[in-house]
Amino acid sequence: TMPKEPAVLRQNILDTTAAVLACGIDPKKCFLFRQSLVPEHAELAWILGCLTNVPRLLRLPQWKMKRASQNNEGTVGLLTYPVLQAADILLYKSTHVPVGEDQVLHLELAQDIAQHFNKKYGEFFPVPKAILSEL
Repeated sequence: TMPKEPAVLRQNILDTTAAVLACGIDPKKCFLFRQSLVPEHAELAWILGCLTNVPRLLRLPQWKMKRASQNNEGTVGLLTYPVLQAADILLYKSTHVPVGEDQVLHLELAQDIAQHFNKKYGEFFPVPKAILSEL
């Protein structure tokens, strides 16, 4: 949600890919792809954003904290990022999502969006459940 120099962004993508592979993710057993090359993520985010009310997004603690750190000038991208996260989850009809405690509210938003969509248009998206790691 913060502007980056294109060269830095490209390097970040490579660094993240290297880190994922170094953690033991086997590309022969799973798909690795650059999300920005899959237009359906942004397309679904737009559709879901049209079903999500602004007051709900304004209540998310991450919005409040990051907005405060940006001198109360949060961007639309920052506000709507949880809708993009919901699209990332729902696009693949995920049933279970590993999340940390700090992302539980964002997953709850994805659940609410899925339920709202299904009520309006018929059963289409599974309502994803959280998988919380136990430390």
